[in-house]
Amino acid sequence: MSDELDVLIIGAGACGLCAAIQAHDKGLSVAILEKNDRAGGNSALSTGSVPAAGSRFQKEAGIADDPATYFRDLMGIAGETEAEGLVRRMTEVSAETVEWLIDDIGCRMELVTAYKHIGHSTNRLHAPKSRRGQDFVDDLIAAVEKRDIPLAVGNSARSLIVEEGRVCGAMIDTGDGELVEMRARAVILASNGFGNNRELVARHIPEIAGAQYFGALGSDGEAMIWGEELGAQFLNMNAYQGYAAVADPHGSILSWTTIEKGGVLLDKDGKRFGDESLGYSGYARHVLEQGEHSWAIFDQRIFEIAMQEEEFAELWEHKGLKKGDTLAEVAAAQGIDGAAAEAAVAAYNAAAAAGEGDAFGRKNFGMAPLQAPFYSCRTLPALFHTQGGLAVDDDARVLRKDGSAIPGLYAGGGAAAGVSGAKGALGYASGNGLLTATALGRLAALAAARDLEV
Repeated sequence: MSDELDVLIIGAGACGLCAAIQAHDKGLSVAILEKNDRAGGNSALSTGSVPAAGSRFQKEAGIADDPATYFRDLMGIAGETEAEGLVRRMTEVSAETVEWLIDDIGCRMELVTAYKHIGHSTNRLHAPKSRRGQDFVDDLIAAVEKRDIPLAVGNSARSLIVEEGRVCGAMIDTGDGELVEMRARAVILASNGFGNNRELVARHIPEIAGAQYFGALGSDGEAMIWGEELGAQFLNMNAYQGYAAVADPHGSILSWTTIEKGGVLLDKDGKRFGDESLGYSGYARHVLEQGEHSWAIFDQRIFEIAMQEEEFAELWEHKGLKKGDTLAEVAAAQGIDGAAAEAAVAAYNAAAAAGEGDAFGRKNFGMAPLQAPFYSCRTLPALFHTQGGLAVDDDARVLRKDGSAIPGLYAGGGAAAGVSGAKGALGYASGNGLLTATALGRLAALAAARDLEV
């Protein structure tokens, strides 16, 4: 293939799709490659929530917020990070990113006011009404199709083409085993992280290596492997997004609203084992440490709030929950000790009623004390998404260890370093993954347009 292509994008999740749309709208010729048989990646499996601080939708709802507050929120839960500049940059461009998604692309999103989720001091998540990432991805794909941007699924990039230190394309397996050279003036890595690469997970984040991977297939860490070959710098490689409660055996997430609003998780003996208010990501490691399964317990009031989310409603429809008039009944329905469950929740309810921290340090009790009738759900802890990756500058250019940019190479989303702290899962706030996907994808395309002088 000739050099006529301006930008080659590897990966068709939210990052790649956003990058393609912005590159096209800046007058660049662009194509997207996706190794799976459909676009979407982890973005399609998410709730489609993109956080933004100071968006006009917040202002219309009377919510005061700004990038500085969002930055403090992220830094407050991260503890430490190797990419403070990136955190600041992402919070600064968050509002314009969401407004671009809605105004320019036509994504059907709304400000979520029913909940904030862990890590956010105010309502700043913008998501599809369904809270389904697939709906968000569908809107992005529709925008790609409207612009006649080539999107080739089932095409795997096997290596980057590098000439005189500049990235100028990739070698592509189109599905028949033959490698084809695809040249471009710029390459944007939107290939996600390394959650599906067990070797890399064990090396960088051993604390969650024993959990099942529930992210998108294809998150195999190619960007890390290629970046290492090019002498790229990596940041926050020990950070990840976990999920403490994937419904088993259904495989869908149990909405964390059930826990955040006052529910608890019990072990196989019917006992609580920690502070669930650490959040769905931060608590995943603790669930993994106590055993294969845990059981969520919540009440009717919380159930009715969670039913506003389509995935939760489907879980109920598919009999993923048990309902009972007593705690002993819903516990026994799951095969765990009813008396122990009653005792555990009674102690929890007493702490909630007193408004004091419980034995595990939980202070945020939501709507607790819990009241009959009750619901239960068997769950698994999971690894959803790695949060470390290639170091990038403020415009998504990939950086070497000496801080210089690798010519022709850009990265976003899971391929790039994230904003969830340097290690572990406690630094993950809702929407961190989609923010770096959408914002860095767009910024990479804008930078490529400037660098190519188009």
